[in-house]
Amino acid sequence: EMREDYYAGLADRYFLTFDQAKEQKFAIDFDAIPPAPAPTKLGVTVIDDVTLEDVVPYIDWNPFFQTWELRGRYPNRGYPKIFDDEAVGGEAKKLFNDAIALMKEIIANKSMNLKGVVGLFAANRTDEGEDVLLYASEEDREAGKPLDRFCMLRQQAEKESDDPYLSQSDFVAPAGYKDHLGMFAVSCFGCDALVDKYESEQDDYNKIMSQALADRFVEAFAEYLHRVIRTDMWGYAKDESLDEEDLLKIKYVGIRPAPGYPSQPDHTEKSNMWNVLKAEELAGIHLSESLSMMPAASVSALVFAHPESCYFAVGQVGKDQVESYAGRKEMDLPLCERWLSPILNYERD
Repeated sequence: EMREDYYAGLADRYFLTFDQAKEQKFAIDFDAIPPAPAPTKLGVTVIDDVTLEDVVPYIDWNPFFQTWELRGRYPNRGYPKIFDDEAVGGEAKKLFNDAIALMKEIIANKSMNLKGVVGLFAANRTDEGEDVLLYASEEDREAGKPLDRFCMLRQQAEKESDDPYLSQSDFVAPAGYKDHLGMFAVSCFGCDALVDKYESEQDDYNKIMSQALADRFVEAFAEYLHRVIRTDMWGYAKDESLDEEDLLKIKYVGIRPAPGYPSQPDHTEKSNMWNVLKAEELAGIHLSESLSMMPAASVSALVFAHPESCYFAVGQVGKDQVESYAGRKEMDLPLCERWLSPILNYERD
């Protein structure tokens, strides 16, 4: 009955056909606002020299309190204002102090460490405009020899405005332009051993605390590394001078959407990323059968540099787009529908 209600609700919404959505795509003028300059070095780089101390200033503590289901009331919702909240302020402060104490212990004992891989590649969107082709070198681009294809999804739910129907492929220039695409996968290692230790001591509090800190470390690592990509490895924002607070408010140029999240809600694109980055071989970051990243404290993302690139949600998509998408991915339609089932605007067979 719930499923019937869900699909009945979708029937009240109007969706453009895939062709109509493509006609109203986000058309960046790459002559007026050209692609970012080429990275200093193309290919894959292992990142294994970043310490926990390096990333501590980049920690966003707000999700930490959400993990413990602590929410302050306006105007004391976020960190550090949550400490002033009448209802949860005292508990939040105690929790935070415990977290800082354990964090200092982890850093001193080196019981967790960070490792990851960054890839920077020549890239252009495909002629039909829906996917992005990666090239290992400028020579391969000129020879038309792609390294891999990253498939994207486009918005189809009707809008009440003249806003375009977005796809991540819109942010990459077509053939004829020297554009690029970045990506990374990073992990915080050592948490599992710490969890085992606390489990053996029947210490659930520090077990959960260590898992929460590992998540904060790796998210901070991603923030730190994205800055290094922008200012050095790709170097398209060499003069960026934002403090950590500005970074958390996403005031920088470019975006880093993750596969499986709203801008590209298909987890199977992670497989392509892992093939290109060699994330398992070079950094020990695995993908499970369900394409979850292991260790659990891991983050992966594509890196788009164009100043017009933005975060968005694809939302529900129609069968015409899914058929096109499955064909471009060379994936059986039923399997593709299964992976995309949370965003289908129709009931699959």
